[in-house]
Amino acid sequence: MVGTAAVLGMTAVALGMVLTPGPNMVYLVSRSISQGWQAGMVSLAGTAAGFVVYMTLANVGLAAVFVVVPWLYVGLKVAGACYLLYLAWRTLRPGGRSPFEAQDLPRDSRATLFRMGLLTNLLNPKAAIMYLALIPQFIDPTAGSVMGQGFVLGGVQIGVSVLVNAGIVLAAGSIAVFLRSRPTWMRWQRRATGTLLGAVGVKLAMDAPAPATA
Repeated sequence: MVGTAAVLGMTAVALGMVLTPGPNMVYLVSRSISQGWQAGMVSLAGTAAGFVVYMTLANVGLAAVFVVVPWLYVGLKVAGACYLLYLAWRTLRPGGRSPFEAQDLPRDSRATLFRMGLLTNLLNPKAAIMYLALIPQFIDPTAGSVMGQGFVLGGVQIGVSVLVNAGIVLAAGSIAVFLRSRPTWMRWQRRATGTLLGAVGVKLAMDAPAPATA
């Protein structure tokens, strides 16, 4: 059974990561600005499918590996905390490029848009780290099925990602115009996101996790 604290923690991490500029956001914004919000939504469906692929592969493997190799559970938690701190540093450093400075792209069919969204996510290191290192941070081996908890937490992450990205897709054009004339707002957005990621990363790094048991 997944606890409320784990769901809230996963929601905070997922929110911080989806708001951090990366390949998925850049691609979705680019498509939405150059080809319309419908193209952005089709592309978003592809990225969501990529998350489902990662979630399934990671949870099926991790459910067995955590029991056979208990220390790997601790290692992944440490790696996840370090990656969150790295994302926080990269977000807060000056000179980062806004995803809303997207370049024009050629018009593509819906099948191509879906496929490109899927591939963009499958080749996105943030997606891999999310399922292999960050979701295990919130799994309690004593609270029931590791696999079941992984799927629930993965579902929370996918839900947050889809909802936030859908809002970004629908508002991409307006946001791009708004932020282009207000660079100070973009700086505060980066600071808020980086602070959120850093706070979660510090908390996880300070924890003393125990290895998973059968």
